[in-house]
Amino acid sequence: TANMEQLTLEISALPGERDLIVAPVYHAAAAITCFSAVVWGGCLYIQEDFNPMEVVRALSEEEIVITTLVPAMIQACLVYVPDIAERKYDTLQAIVYGASPIAEDTLRKAVAVFKCDFVQAYGMTETTAALTLLLADDHRRALKDQPDLLLSAGRPMVGTEIKIVDEDDNPLPLGEIGEIAGRGPQLMAGYWNLPDESAQALRGGWMHTGDAGILDKDGYLYVQDRVKDMIVSGGENVYPRVVEEVLFKHPAIADAAVFGVPHEQWGETVKAAVVLREGQTATEEEIIGFCRDKLGGYERPTSVDFIAALPRNPTGKVLKRELREPYWAGHKRRVAGS
Repeated sequence: TANMEQLTLEISALPGERDLIVAPVYHAAAAITCFSAVVWGGCLYIQEDFNPMEVVRALSEEEIVITTLVPAMIQACLVYVPDIAERKYDTLQAIVYGASPIAEDTLRKAVAVFKCDFVQAYGMTETTAALTLLLADDHRRALKDQPDLLLSAGRPMVGTEIKIVDEDDNPLPLGEIGEIAGRGPQLMAGYWNLPDESAQALRGGWMHTGDAGILDKDGYLYVQDRVKDMIVSGGENVYPRVVEEVLFKHPAIADAAVFGVPHEQWGETVKAAVVLREGQTATEEEIIGFCRDKLGGYERPTSVDFIAALPRNPTGKVLKRELREPYWAGHKRRVAGS
């Protein structure tokens, strides 16, 4: 109820208008989509599975007004639907996205294609979905003259507080990276029958998200990565999202994930797994060279795997543990990301 009241202040439609739902309904984002449509008296247009061609067709032909997609779905639509830019989306007013970070280049392409408002929601199941919103006005301002704002997850929702803490739960100054913690009426009561885990996650009444981020002077949150996905190479912290943002700019790359693999001297080093666009070719040396003037030496991939598709869960999140596991078999993990 709390999150419904918070969300519908910013995201809503008129009675009878159509809301496309693609995500599995057991996922927090899909549940919020369902309940939001009920609140405003809308109509849910439900697709059983995610199919990029069918999603784009529905957005173009089925009078859809609003939809919620994860970034991997938006990326797939842009890559695998040949006529996406030629279609009209006359009734589409807004696309809400979240559940994982989105590459800046993907977002810019999506805004150009769909010509509708975009709203980013950041949160997790334990916060009954949302803690912050990057609103449509924020997106317009970013596209006009503040492009770095596109990398933000927005500002706290009504009644919500966000802080960045170190590993001892001490608040960090603006601009310093640490774990994101949130507090508000939308937080869970706890994990079912897991009192110790609940107490750990909700220390001091704040939900500790496990995400690394920073807050700027205007209160905008920038999610850097999952704390557990951070790579520590030679004592330097590498956030995979930073590297992935660069890889997505390579014209031959359709999808990418970055993770750490063992290295005798540095503890671990950066590896990239990439999916090439249909009909495109690239070599490991070419991709590493592409990153050379865009990333620090410790951030650049030292090796590249070419794969047909990234392993993802039903909500579109990349399963980095599956990518890491073959390389860490027989090794005792000494750094973050285990």
